[in-house]
Amino acid sequence: MLTAHPAILRDLVEQYETLRILHAEEGTPASRQRLEDVSYTLCVSTGTRRIEDALAVAHRQLAAAPRVTDASHRIDDAAPAAGTDVRLTA
Repeated sequence: MLTAHPAILRDLVEQYETLRILHAEEGTPASRQRLEDVSYTLCVSTGTRRIEDALAVAHRQLAAAPRVTDASHRIDDAAPAAGTDVRLTA
């Protein structure tokens, strides 16, 4: 089974829910297209073909994934030690 990164899944589910509401309110071709695009991406990300299945898989995967509540842990873990000479190159 395909497993997308939890942050990506969470973002896609949030986008889907927001766009579903937007399309229900506006009903424009543009809102429909945006909803279809994120629905497709969510299906691809979960290895499914129907949005209902994609949402169910996404919710199961998100429920099982550890959730980082403090972003500073990720930043601190990736940051160079104090006094380290860091140079950015193009």
